[in-house]
Amino acid sequence: MEFDDTKDDVNGSNIDNPVIEEAVAKILDAVGEDPQREGLQFTPRRVARMYHELLGGYTMDPDAIINGALFNVQYDEMVLVRDIEFFSLCEHHMLPFMGRVHVAYIPDGKVLGLSKIPRIVDMYARRLQVQERMTRQIADFLRDLLKPQGVAVVVEAMHLCSMMRGVKKHDARMTTSAMHGAFRANLATRQEFLANISRGSSPLQI
Repeated sequence: MEFDDTKDDVNGSNIDNPVIEEAVAKILDAVGEDPQREGLQFTPRRVARMYHELLGGYTMDPDAIINGALFNVQYDEMVLVRDIEFFSLCEHHMLPFMGRVHVAYIPDGKVLGLSKIPRIVDMYARRLQVQERMTRQIADFLRDLLKPQGVAVVVEAMHLCSMMRGVKKHDARMTTSAMHGAFRANLATRQEFLANISRGSSPLQI
């Protein structure tokens, strides 16, 4: 069966497919496999093309993501988008971590189109990451873009690097947060946000 490499559009990526393919073939050989056997023959190519999607955040253009979806609106109450699913790769072992992101901001004359917040999450998740940095990057981006009264981001995630290897704790979850402006300075605002994201929240599952 021939490998179909026409299904993925990788234009604009800076990923070097031949180098990745060669490296994956060497890994397969190093762990005692035969890179030429039927099931593995096209694995190096598949892995190389997979990274275009999993690491596509490096080449995402913030201006193209926002695409003018900033609107002048006189609204000064909390805007909350919760349970945004994400998948990322831990930079320490290149194993996946996944979970959900909760984002809130208090506008100061500008609001952002609803679909743009999950796209911003993807822009930072689809990179080699650590959860703490990703949380801060999302919050800082929204602060600089909207210049709101405040912005808050909470990320809850499961890390396969601690579930499959090492301590092997299947139920361990990691939560990180980043707060700016009113969410950092005002306890009541921060508590309102945290209460909203915990209300009716279902457990993370794989």
